[in-house]
Amino acid sequence: MTADSSPAPVPASTGTVTTAVPARLDRLPWSRWHWMIVIGLGTVWILDGLEVTIVGNVAGRIAEEGSGLDISAAQITGMAAALYVAGACSGALFFGWLTDRYGRKKLFMATLVVYLAATALTALSFETWWFFLFRFLTGFGIGGEYAAINSAIDELIPSQYRGRVDLIINGSYWLGAIGGSLLSIVMLDTAIFPKDLGWRLSFALGVVLGLVILLVRRHVPESPRWQFIHGYGEQADGLVTSVEKEIEREKGEKLPPPAGEITIHQRKSIGFGLIARTVFGKYPRRAVLGLSLFIGQAFLYNAITFGFGTILITFFDVPTGRTGYYFAVIAAGNFLGPLLLGKLFDTVGRRIMISSTYLLSGVLLFGTAWLFDRGSLTATTMTACWCVVLFFASAGASSAYLTVSEVFPMETRAMAIAFFYALGTAAGGISGPILFADLTESGVVGDTVLAFQIGAGLMCAAGIVAAFLAVKAERRSLEDIAEPLSVAGARTAAGTPGTPGSPGSPGASGAAAV
Repeated sequence: MTADSSPAPVPASTGTVTTAVPARLDRLPWSRWHWMIVIGLGTVWILDGLEVTIVGNVAGRIAEEGSGLDISAAQITGMAAALYVAGACSGALFFGWLTDRYGRKKLFMATLVVYLAATALTALSFETWWFFLFRFLTGFGIGGEYAAINSAIDELIPSQYRGRVDLIINGSYWLGAIGGSLLSIVMLDTAIFPKDLGWRLSFALGVVLGLVILLVRRHVPESPRWQFIHGYGEQADGLVTSVEKEIEREKGEKLPPPAGEITIHQRKSIGFGLIARTVFGKYPRRAVLGLSLFIGQAFLYNAITFGFGTILITFFDVPTGRTGYYFAVIAAGNFLGPLLLGKLFDTVGRRIMISSTYLLSGVLLFGTAWLFDRGSLTATTMTACWCVVLFFASAGASSAYLTVSEVFPMETRAMAIAFFYALGTAAGGISGPILFADLTESGVVGDTVLAFQIGAGLMCAAGIVAAFLAVKAERRSLEDIAEPLSVAGARTAAGTPGTPGSPGSPGASGAAAV
C-alpha cells in the first residue's frame, strides 16, 4: 500500500478504540505527501475563481446582440450570480451532511463531477432559463466542494501548518480569477472568436482544467480522523503507517513518538439534532463568530466582485473587452494577502490576525467609497484601492473557512462548514448581488457608494466580533480545540495518563465550550 492510495475497503465496525492517529498526523514534518494533498484538493479553488471571474467579465458580452442569449448584464451579475450562490448554499448543506456520513473522499470526488458537468452545460446555454439552471447547479457542486475539502484539508495537515495552508488554499481562488480575467480578454476579442462562441469556450476550458484536477484527486486518501471514528480504525492506522514510512524514507530519519492517544466510541453516523445541539448549545459564542465572519466576507465578495466589471464600464467607460486587465490586478492582490499573511495566523495567532484583517479591509473600503464619492478616482486608481482593500479582505475571508472548520468537533466538521457557509452566504451572497446589481447599474455615484459602505460596515462589525470571540487555535490539535463527541475517556500524553495542561490531557482539550 502506498501513501497516496486508500487501503482496501473493509466493513465498518463500531466499538471503543484507543488511537494515536491524530497525534501521529500532527507531528509529521512537511513532505511530498502533503504537497499531493494541497494540489489534489486545493486546486479546485482555482476552478471556482476561474468560473466566477469569467461570468463577471463576460457579462457585458453575453448581454450584447448576437451573443446567442437574450439576457441583460444586470441579470447575469444579479439573478444568475444569486442563483449560483443559492446553489452553493444548497450544495454545501446537502453534500456536507453526506460528507460527515460517508466520508471526505467519496464526496470530494462526487462534488467535482457535479461541478464539471454543470459548467460544461453552461457553455451550451441556448436560452436564459438554461443559463440560470446550470449556474445554480454549478454552484451546487462548488458548495459541496467547500464542505468536503475544507474538512479534509484540516484533518490531514499538521497543526503547525494548518492555518497558513488553509488560507493559501482558499486564497488560490484568486489564481483562477487572474486566469479568468486574462482568458476573458482573449475570448472576448471578436477578431479571434465570434460573439456567440468566445464566452462559451471560456467555460469549456474550465472543464478541461477540472478534468486534470479530477485525475490528480484520485490519489488523495480518505481522512484517517474520519475513518477511526466511523469504524474503520484498521484502515486509518494502515494509512498513517504508510505515510510515516514514506516520510521517513524521504527525510532519512525516524519520526519522533506521537504526543498522546485518544479513546473513541466509534459510530457510523451523527444525527442533525446532535450536531445542532453541539454547535449552538455547547459552542454558542463560536457559532456567533462563524456567522459574523461569513456574512461579512460573503456580502463583500459575492456582492461587489460579481459586479466589478459593470462598475468599470458604467462609471469609467472601460470597454467590455478590457475589464479583464483590471480584474487581474485586484485578483493578484487577493492572492498575495493569504500568501504573505498566512504564516502570521500560525505565529502571531488567530484572534489578532482575523480581527485585524477584517477591520483593516473595512476601514480601507470606507476610504475608497469616500474617494469615489468625491470623484477622485480613475479606473486605474480605483483598481489600486481595491487591490489594497482585498489584500487584507482575502486573508480575512479565507480565515472564515479556517475558523468554522477547526473550532467544532470532528463529527460535525463538514456539516458545520456547510451550515455557516450556507447561512452566511445566503445572507450576504444572495441578497448582495441582487442589491448591488441595481445599485451599480443605476449609474448614480451615490448608489454605488452606499453599496461600498454596506460591505465595509459588515466587515468592520465582523472584525469587532472576532476581536472578542476568536478562538486561539494556532498550532493546536483539532482534538484539543474541540473535543470529539465520541470521546470515551481521558486522553494521554505520550502514552501515559495526562497531566493538567499537557498536550494530551483533559485540561487541554478544547478549552471551554465557548
